[in-house]
This record gives sequence, C-alpha cells and structure tokens, in this order.
Amino acid sequence: MQRDLLVVAAYDSQLKWAVGLAREFPTAEWSWKVAAPADYRTALSAEQIEAIGCPAPVFLEWQELLAAARVSDCVVLALQGQLVERFTDELALLREADPQDHEPVIVTGWVGIVIEKLVAGYLDRAGSDLVAVNSADNLREFENAGRLLGVPLDNLLLTGLPLLPARPAPRRDGAVHRVVFADQPTIPTLRWDRAYVYQRLIDYAVAHPERQVMLKPRHRPWESTFHRMDHHPEEVLAELPAAPPNFSVTYEPITELLPTTDLMLTVSSTAGLESVGAGVRTAFIGDLGVHEKHGNQVLLNSGLITTFDELIADNLPVAEESWLADVFVSIDDLTPGQRIVRRVLELLEVPLDQRPGAIVSAGRYVSGRLAIRRLRARMPRAAQVPAPQGGNRSLKAQLRTRLSFLARAVLPASLVRRLAAKY
Repeated sequence: MQRDLLVVAAYDSQLKWAVGLAREFPTAEWSWKVAAPADYRTALSAEQIEAIGCPAPVFLEWQELLAAARVSDCVVLALQGQLVERFTDELALLREADPQDHEPVIVTGWVGIVIEKLVAGYLDRAGSDLVAVNSADNLREFENAGRLLGVPLDNLLLTGLPLLPARPAPRRDGAVHRVVFADQPTIPTLRWDRAYVYQRLIDYAVAHPERQVMLKPRHRPWESTFHRMDHHPEEVLAELPAAPPNFSVTYEPITELLPTTDLMLTVSSTAGLESVGAGVRTAFIGDLGVHEKHGNQVLLNSGLITTFDELIADNLPVAEESWLADVFVSIDDLTPGQRIVRRVLELLEVPLDQRPGAIVSAGRYVSGRLAIRRLRARMPRAAQVPAPQGGNRSLKAQLRTRLSFLARAVLPASLVRRLAAKY
C-alpha cells in the first residue's frame, strides 16, 4: 500500500532536517511532498532549495495545511515551536469536531542544537505523536518537565540529531591546511562583536599564511532564514582592514566543506556538531564569554570552548567523552532517521485513541491548553489570538534587499544613506 508523507517547513534549516528525514522512508512504499505555510513568514530561496536537492514547496494557507495533514499518513512538522503548538492543538480540536477513521502520525523535533527555550520548545511540541529528541541530556530535561507538569512521556523518543551519525568518526590528526569558520545569523548579535570575531579570524590567517582560512556565512546577503541577520559578514568585513590572500568567504554547503576541512570554528552553530561527527577537529569560540545570548552555555560540557589566542598557538581542544556520549546516540545500530521511521511505522498500526499524541492531549497540561483555546474562541476579539497577516516577503521586497546590498558594495556610504532615506 502506497503511503503519503507531508513535509512542512518554512526555512532552509527546517527543510534540510525534514527532507533528510523524508528520504529515510522506503521509497517503494512512500511518496512525499513539501509544503510551506503561506500565511506566515518563510524564507526559502531557489539556491537554498537547490542545495538541499528537493522539489520547491507548495505554499498552503493554514487551514489548507491542516486539511492536507489529515489526508496524509505521516506529517514531518519542522516549523518553529509556537507554530507546532498551534498546528497540533488545532488538529486535536478538529479531530474532536470532525472525527474520522484516518489520521496522520505527527513527527516533530529540533533542527539543530537547542540553545534556548529548552522546556518551552518541548511543551510546544508535546501534542505530537513523536518528539524526536536530539540528545540524552535534552531527554532528561524533558522527562523531568513532563513529570512535574503532568505531561505523559509516551511521545518522547531519543533519536539523536538526524544530521549526525550514531557515533562520531575518529578525530583526524595531521597538519592543518584548511580552517572554516561557520557563521551564525544572530550570534553574536552586536555589529562590533561580529567585527571582533572576523578580525580575530583574519589575525589567525595572518599568523598562519600557509593555511586556507574560510568564513562560511549562514546565507547570502539577499537571502534570509529563521533568525534574521542584521549584520551580514560581507558588510562587516568591508569595514575591516584588507584580509590576507589566504582568507576568503565561501557559500559552499557545510556538508561539502567538511571532507577537506582540518579545523572547524564556530561560536555555537550546529555545524560544530556536524564537524565533530565527521572527525574534524572543532572549537567553539569563547572570546566573547559564555552566555545564553551566544548559545554556548549548552556547550560547557563539550570541552571544546576556547579562545582565538589558544587556536593561533595551535592549542586545540579535545571533546569530553561524556559529552560525546550524550550528543551522539548509539543505543542501537540504527541512524537517527531510521529510529524515527521505525517508530512511525509502529504507530501507524496503533489505534488512533491510543497513539501518543492522543494520550498526551488527554493529559492534564495539554488538555488544559486545549480548553483555553476553546474558551478564547468564544471571547471578545481583544482576547483572541490574532490570525496571521501573511508573512512572506514580496518579490519587490526581495529585489530591494538585493539592490541595497549591491549599492553598499559599489557606491559611497553617504550616497547610499541618501538613497535609503529617499526610497
């Protein structure tokens, strides 16, 4: 019997995670399609979609997404937490109002390192049938929160991050020839902090002229992602002294860079986990301190937080074994994606009222949340959650962004400011 899988994503990181998971389903038995919410902000450029290697998403209004989900066998819901909560809650209410014999298995998870809103993110996803948990330490946090709040734990599954192998490859050694810095859209947030990091990266290139030093921005200047970037690396680099010839900016995907990278640097990007998994020597930059705003507080146990001074001196950190055991889930011989698919196939054979999503929705915490949604629907408009107004950027807005970047690259700053004020 042919089964249908619906992948829902709004940004390239979400799409990469969800499509990677969709490809784990047996192709002879499953067909899948990609959808994106038309009435919320999305950012999926043609270049990003091409890099992932999947069909362009179909844009559906929210109610159309819910309808498409109900005729699917499984939904991989890769949206941000608050939208996942809205989706699963409204789906539960639809099932109450219009019960049917067929409902999808809802799969949710996190597309990278969970650096903020750990418990909130879990509770946002609590109404799904399968919550794919990235690491053992995350699982311990979720189980504790669930017990305290009366959330059944039936839907939690320790899978590991699908971007990672079950076990990290042996750490490579030898001479360092290529160094890559994986940039993040909003970490660090402040322009002068970003300038500091890029200048130190240039300092590293100056200190090691025999090495190729590459800065990998999260996206091109005219593209966007879930976290909005205010200070693109190319803009900030233009304000710094000229870099040496062994320093460059690259937009190659991290997965294509890893095989030839000898040292991966980042503040707190998931690319750091990918590089550890690939056996690449890795360091998390701690020059700006360890702080929630940098997302590196969750990496304290890694043993990999260090400074540029140490890196320039070739004092490279080594990962703690206990941290590796938490992050790389090797409880069996399956990959993270295979664990998720196995559980989905099991849940398809479970009666609808016995699936984890139904059990959790009947529990104290989520049932209370659903009751509040019903109550709000009968309240005055001022107490209701406003409907989405449409978040996708128009082609005109996208073109304006591209032209703005090009203008900053070729025109005097004073002229750019005058044009911006006028137009």
